[in-house]
Amino acid sequence: MTNLEKTYQVIEEAIKKPPIPHEPEKQSLKGWAMYCLRDRGFKVIYAQNADFAVETRDRDKIYFKVTNNASDLDGQFGWIVWDSATKNASLIPPTS
Repeated sequence: MTNLEKTYQVIEEAIKKPPIPHEPEKQSLKGWAMYCLRDRGFKVIYAQNADFAVETRDRDKIYFKVTNNASDLDGQFGWIVWDSATKNASLIPPTS
């Protein structure tokens, strides 16, 4: 398993077992996802063409977008998808 794969695994765990539950009426999905990642020690930074980026220890940047609708996701970004029916978040890594 590569470092990048391990990073995605930890990010997925951070959103699947969050420090606080996502409550759409109280906070945005973006704000909640950023909080969960920061709580796990990730450096979450501004990203011009995405919702935010995570900077890895190797100084690589992983770009993320968040959505409540899992259709029409491009493979360019990592996606954090909120399913309001199951009240669960999932991670879809970029395909490229």
